[in-house]
Amino acid sequence: MYKEEQLKLSSQVCFPIYSVSRLLTKAYKPYLDTMGITYPQYLVLLVLWENDAVTVNEITKKLYLNTNTVSPLLKRMEKAHLIERNRSISDERSVVIQLTSQGKELKKVASQVPDKLLQVLLTTNVNLPDIMNLKDTLEEWIEVLREQKIKEIK
Repeated sequence: MYKEEQLKLSSQVCFPIYSVSRLLTKAYKPYLDTMGITYPQYLVLLVLWENDAVTVNEITKKLYLNTNTVSPLLKRMEKAHLIERNRSISDERSVVIQLTSQGKELKKVASQVPDKLLQVLLTTNVNLPDIMNLKDTLEEWIEVLREQKIKEIK
């Protein structure tokens, strides 16, 4: 027998996380629009700004996405002259992604985005320690859920 309370939207842990994710992505949009990129492209650029010349596989692992999601995204980024895709010299099955000069230039503009988003979030009810604690907690959840998926596969 199920409990009625369990099926209420207000009882779901995932719904506020889903809603915050969508609203944060929406808050990023005006800043990313000025750079001519989407939020998923921004995430790829963050990976590459941290460590240029990585394989598609490395990008998918860092972003917790499937190759079939990342590949079309990378093709669009290549058309926009943000990245280059080349076969790996050491392993022809791998594709290495590198920033173009245009992709590198966007880093300067993007460096202002985190502070602008932080200003949106900081209020009398939300302070920086709250945000950092939430980030840490969510990262722990990611690890728990990733480990659970690994267990299910075995």
